[in-house]
Amino acid sequence: MKAGLIVVDVQAGLFESSPRFDADGVIRRINALAEAVRAGGGAVVFIQHEDDDSLAYGSPGWRLHPGLDARSEDAYVRKTASDSFYRSDLEETLRERRVTRLLFTGCATEFCVDTAIRSAVSRDYEVVVVADGHTTADRPHLPAEKIIEHPNWVWSNLILPGRPVVVAKTETILSRI
Repeated sequence: MKAGLIVVDVQAGLFESSPRFDADGVIRRINALAEAVRAGGGAVVFIQHEDDDSLAYGSPGWRLHPGLDARSEDAYVRKTASDSFYRSDLEETLRERRVTRLLFTGCATEFCVDTAIRSAVSRDYEVVVVADGHTTADRPHLPAEKIIEHPNWVWSNLILPGRPVVVAKTETILSRI
């Protein structure tokens, strides 16, 4: 079973527009996971959202966060919807690399990360959520830390026959890779 680290929307513009909870820590943990996945023969896949504004294709805001350790051998997938699979080449990219186990990280927890996870589950991928590997910004009704906490709980309690979503911290995942 080949692992793929999915890094959703960790793009410069999203981190410049508003502070993200534990941004430096999340990026550091993503880099550690990327190193371990590559060393184990897995794939690292960077997902980049694009729109007509601050995340226009090729713009400074669209580029990956400069703190990420992105390499030429990694895969890069462009998307225009919250769902990383919707009208993108993500599924084809995973199939080409024979990836069946997905480790999810990224930004923003309650939007694109959540949607990508649910979409992957509906496609029968084995899903592992890196509990401390995704981030978001404070919202008018809830601080980022609570937004992150809630979906971690929800994902670990989704009703899925035979293959539950695993939610674990980076340290635990690294010890098992």
